[in-house]
Amino acid sequence: MFAVIKTGGKQYKVSKGEALKIEKLKTKNRKNFEEGDKIVFNEVLLKNDGKKTQIGTPLLKNARVEAKIEKIGRAPKIDVIKYKAKSRYFKKRGHRQPYFKVRIEKIS
Repeated sequence: MFAVIKTGGKQYKVSKGEALKIEKLKTKNRKNFEEGDKIVFNEVLLKNDGKKTQIGTPLLKNARVEAKIEKIGRAPKIDVIKYKAKSRYFKKRGHRQPYFKVRIEKIS
């Protein structure tokens, strides 16, 4: 059994028990997510139970994927350098992308 979900502007093929890294999510209220919290993905594009495949147009109704946040972290640092030869122009910036590591618990 697997499903295709949409979150953070990307699509992921997920199955039960699988762990994956997704973009950091924001909450509707003022409370931030913490490790151990449950997340429900309602934007399910495709669902396959081994016998039948359901394809949404563009989303499936009454389909959801439940997951649990295992880790909240930041990816390794990426250095962004802008340089122009012979003109004394040099800019260096760093960036660490935040992410959630989630484990899929239920597809329904």
